Amino acid sequence: MMRSKPPFRADHVGSLLRSAPLKAARAKREQGDITAEELKALEDREIEAIIKKQEAVGLRSITDGEYRRAFWNYDFLGALDGVEAYLGERKISFQGPQPRPMMLRVTGKLGSFSGHPMIEHFKFVRSHTKATPKMTIPSPSSLHFRYGRAAVPEAIYPAMDDFYNDLGVTYRKAVRAFADAGCRYLQLDEVNFTYLCDPELRKHVTQRGDDPAQLPAIYARMINAAISDIPPDMTITMHLCRGNFQSTFVASGGYEPVAEILFNTIKVNGYFMEYDTERAGGFEPLRFVPKDKTVVLGLVTSKSGTLESQDTIKRRIDEAAKYVDIDQLCLSPQCGFASTEEGNVLAEDEQWAKLRMIVELSEEIWGR
Repeated sequence: MMRSKPPFRADHVGSLLRSAPLKAARAKREQGDITAEELKALEDREIEAIIKKQEAVGLRSITDGEYRRAFWNYDFLGALDGVEAYLGERKISFQGPQPRPMMLRVTGKLGSFSGHPMIEHFKFVRSHTKATPKMTIPSPSSLHFRYGRAAVPEAIYPAMDDFYNDLGVTYRKAVRAFADAGCRYLQLDEVNFTYLCDPELRKHVTQRGDDPAQLPAIYARMINAAISDIPPDMTITMHLCRGNFQSTFVASGGYEPVAEILFNTIKVNGYFMEYDTERAGGFEPLRFVPKDKTVVLGLVTSKSGTLESQDTIKRRIDEAAKYVDIDQLCLSPQCGFASTEEGNVLAEDEQWAKLRMIVELSEEIWGR
């Protein structure tokens, strides 16, 4: 049966390939050839166009494609009080081309929230669609996992517990601000739970002095704090993936090491789960999903333009339904199409064909 509230049977993670006019305008802005106002006017036009395209393919959740961002995470986190984004040396590498080495660090006490430019970004989407506007922001763990203590000066936070608590408070205020702006569908992009399923990344975390066995509980507390002040009709989902930059990845390993805490401790309503390759492991961890939560199966890859076989996807949904009721399942791509402004290696028409197929398949499986 169809769902009246998010996540929807046919859904998507959020980011979309940047259009040619947008890329050209952003390059001009970097060179100083156009003003910030001129760039915004062009962004507005391009976002209106992709909102219409999302509606036309039949999606019921609508995003701005992250068209105003360079990165899925740094643009949001770098605009929080007490946090700075800067160019440094990457700590965790992709299996292929590397993004610009953008980094984050804490420059002052966290816990206050003086506003955020992305609240206006959300309002723009809300005012331009009759469907459900969806907002995506990085999970609070994104300010810690890649750097650990290196991003949190001891002079500001002698005790890491105070940092985790204050970051949870900042996020609670930010999430509430989105709710007050009318947001009823918010997604936390959480790569770090999945990175903690990769033995190599667990080793990396251990070597720098963190305990990979303790981080899931620490992150779960922060996420629960972040969503502790929401209206009863607001849906919070979490997106889990193993890295996505120009069709490459960071991590490998199934969800088993974090499944129980992920599904039963964290109080989100649903999970967008990468399942497009063997790297994500099997569906067995879904046995931990409680009856009141939804899993959006990311069975369609955003990393290549090749259109999946519908029969293969249906068969995989049937496999997943051995562990969690089919009525708790939905379908989406495994990740966004452009976690950074460079985008994945596929064409725009291939992106839209994938989204259209997801809508058609979901109607076939769950009804219109």
